[in-house]
Amino acid sequence: MKSSNIQPLALILIFFNLFHGCVAALNCSSPSPESLFKELEDQLFRKNLIPPVANFSEPLRITLSITVVGILGVDEKAQTLTTFLWQVLEWNIPGLSWDEQKCGTERVSVLREKLWVPDVHISEFMDENKSPQTPYVYLNNTGHVYDDKPIRVVSSCKLEIYNFPFDIQYCTLTFGSYLHFASEIQMLPGRTGEETLSGSKGVLETNGAWELSEIKVFPSELELDVGSYSELKFQLVLRRRPILYVVNLLVPSCFLVTVDLISFLLPPQSVDRASFKMTLILGYTVFLLIMNDLLPVTGGRTPLINVFFSISLALMVASLLETVFITNIQFSSSQYSAVPHWLSVLVLRYLAIVVCLSPKKSNRVTVCLNPSYKDPTANTNSVTISGNQDISKEPQPVKASTSPAAPPEPALEELKKLTRHLSAIRLQVDKHFQGSRTAEEWQMIGIVIDRLLFYLYIVFIIASFITITGIWIWNNTYAP
Repeated sequence: MKSSNIQPLALILIFFNLFHGCVAALNCSSPSPESLFKELEDQLFRKNLIPPVANFSEPLRITLSITVVGILGVDEKAQTLTTFLWQVLEWNIPGLSWDEQKCGTERVSVLREKLWVPDVHISEFMDENKSPQTPYVYLNNTGHVYDDKPIRVVSSCKLEIYNFPFDIQYCTLTFGSYLHFASEIQMLPGRTGEETLSGSKGVLETNGAWELSEIKVFPSELELDVGSYSELKFQLVLRRRPILYVVNLLVPSCFLVTVDLISFLLPPQSVDRASFKMTLILGYTVFLLIMNDLLPVTGGRTPLINVFFSISLALMVASLLETVFITNIQFSSSQYSAVPHWLSVLVLRYLAIVVCLSPKKSNRVTVCLNPSYKDPTANTNSVTISGNQDISKEPQPVKASTSPAAPPEPALEELKKLTRHLSAIRLQVDKHFQGSRTAEEWQMIGIVIDRLLFYLYIVFIIASFITITGIWIWNNTYAP
């Protein structure tokens, strides 16, 4: 009677274990590997096709933790991040246990193919995993499975390099099951972000131009029409080390721009100033071609440093053209026509005030002769020096004491010839002064433009220095 009641109960327990995939405690006949693996073969390895859960209504909780071993590279053009990780998966097999004394060990390594392993993958994966394969996992006597393997991850990452080389990148690695829903597999973090960052910095060996600043860990769910998937996101905060780019790109460029700025101290009428600026432009172009490999290649926004180089080159070209213009004015302004009124007002009245220049007043000597008066004894010359006005004094006639019937003297004839020559000289001098005034206006326009470009250079250098310094200070004081 008693045995008949026990038999149905045992059958119920056996069927319950078979249908729910539970594993019974292992009874080793001796503390030897052969005895333990025989029990594992009988109780566990034959059930590697189904998830190790006691009830299908409850999800299998998988704990995930990673360690960033190396940052292999960042491809701005392809928008990818290459890292080397250690991935650790942990889960429990319900009902599995053995006695450490009877079986001889607390944990044992078994082939990965002998167990049911979750299909955890990275959503941002862009290339195949080329890391070495690890065929074994650890199995503890409490049924705890410890799966540790290296992964070489080439993941997609939206890179923002507008502040290159002071940029900070935020790349996310999303771990989750490829097939199983959240009701079947639940992803849980094994460590916090601070613990992950501390462990990664302790073993981080390959990072190149990048520094691992912060790691954030947070679980999430992917909602789709067919159901929801449990995921675990790791956000890697990477900061570029800018020293290499500052020394090789920014400092030489600033030196060349400063030399071009100092070249404004050369006299503008000198031909050497134009040749000097042309040599600087050639050197700056060669510098950009040599350092082109260090500049990022992007398909999005243009980096700020590229804008800086373009504006620097544009200012150098503008200063060369302005030097050619001023040199041409200095040597050929006397052949130009009068300055247009609008240009004279714009440059000499407004721009001259902006650049702190005032047009010079014309202090010239005007020689006024009276060619119509024929008396050689008259005072025919009157010289007046003034700032802007010409004052002429009419000569007072002086009566000659000679008699009307006297023949003309040779001295009088010579004086008449001299008067005609002085009249011709006067006409030439007036024409020369008129041309000189036009030339002076053109030269003053050139001087104002030269000073304006000089101030623009100074403003550009100060603005660039403040911008670069501000971005650098903000980058260095970034608190992860």
